[in-house]
Amino acid sequence: MQNHNFDQEVSEARYNGLKLQEGDVLEIVVSAYDDIAVKPFNLSTMEQTNAGVDPSSSGVVTKANQYIVSSEGYVVMPVLGQIYCKGMTKQQLKQDLEVRLKQYLTDPLVNVKLVNFNVSVIGEVKSPGQKTSTTERLNIFQAIALAGDMTDGGDRTNVKLIRYSESQAKDEVVALNLSESNIVNSPYYYLQQNDIVYVEPDKNKQIAANTNPNKSLYFQLFGVLMATIALIIRFK
Repeated sequence: MQNHNFDQEVSEARYNGLKLQEGDVLEIVVSAYDDIAVKPFNLSTMEQTNAGVDPSSSGVVTKANQYIVSSEGYVVMPVLGQIYCKGMTKQQLKQDLEVRLKQYLTDPLVNVKLVNFNVSVIGEVKSPGQKTSTTERLNIFQAIALAGDMTDGGDRTNVKLIRYSESQAKDEVVALNLSESNIVNSPYYYLQQNDIVYVEPDKNKQIAANTNPNKSLYFQLFGVLMATIALIIRFK
């Protein structure tokens, strides 16, 4: 890090929470003082009601109290029905559900957990691939650590982050310089669900990658040439 105020920069880094997306699996548990009154609002106590429901159409996952965000951005909850949540944070969904539940329950409490927080880390890392994080507050350094850290050929000054933009309806590509401490002030410092981190090779690695295929080709041609000469000599 090329900044003497790194500790201060990190302490001021802002985490705004994850935005819920299509395909997210949410564990939603409703609780209240009256255990009997709260039962109809939890899938774990509504197994018969939800038996045989198609998860792709209803937003219900087979595991108890888990829901999938549909392509239209909804989850379907017992009693409450369709709830639009795409683009919300977990806290916003929690508050929305608690407001809705107050007409049925006294002092309802909702706990929302994202079950499948996945990011992909590819390129010059020791263990590339899709990574599942146990914490939803995942920054780019932690993501790279999940991939075993960068290789010696990774370019720390030009790491690409690919994130789908709902407003633009396409992937957004951002270049990040991980050698600068002010990276923690970037809106891309904390990762979102399904982000892709691509660690580019440094210049030396790029030169080697561009050179090696040619060398291999030359060796193959040389081998063919030598074999041809050997055949000519043999049958001469």
